[in-house]
Amino acid sequence: MLFLNRADAGRRLATRLTGFAGPDTIVLGLPRGGVPVALEVARALGAPLDVVVVRKLGSPLNPEYALGAIGAGGVRVVDTDAMRALGVTAREIDSTEVRERAELERRTVRFRGTRAELDLAGKTAIVVDDGIATGSTARAACLIVREMGASRIVLAVPVAPRDWIARIGGAADEFVCLETPAHFFAVGQWYADFTQTTDEEVSAALATTRVT
Repeated sequence: MLFLNRADAGRRLATRLTGFAGPDTIVLGLPRGGVPVALEVARALGAPLDVVVVRKLGSPLNPEYALGAIGAGGVRVVDTDAMRALGVTAREIDSTEVRERAELERRTVRFRGTRAELDLAGKTAIVVDDGIATGSTARAACLIVREMGASRIVLAVPVAPRDWIARIGGAADEFVCLETPAHFFAVGQWYADFTQTTDEEVSAALATTRVT
């Protein structure tokens, strides 16, 4: 399947998510590329849209390997078993958090402005991205959403590698994906238009569906 763009992918994905529609459902897009997809899902389900801004706490020797994640409001999730296995100290992870926290706060203010984040306590949270490659960011987002009180987490993406559920593990309760191609190299290869989403587009999407 080749998606025309993120909006097209979102509309197709929404057809697989109609069973989750309800007053306790919130759609959360991963900025930036996941937000246009999430916008179409939120519209189809009549649900409010928010962003889940996360920053991975990467290993000092391999920043792409997530040892944890941080989110807005001081939320922090750390995999202590992985830290021990790699010999990463608490001081090292704290140093990483200082850097990532500053960037997280900048992005949160940029995307959300003065609007408070939606209350996820007891809600069904549909976490949406434009696709999954390594799965580390999506997994971190689900862990943060769980920490924020969501009672049910649905991770939904248009395209992912065939082992994507194993990569996420138990961070989500349910998984929805349109295509899991055998020869997967990058998310962008499955889009005709994979132009980078701008900060302005993220802010506009939130303003479109946001319930305060």
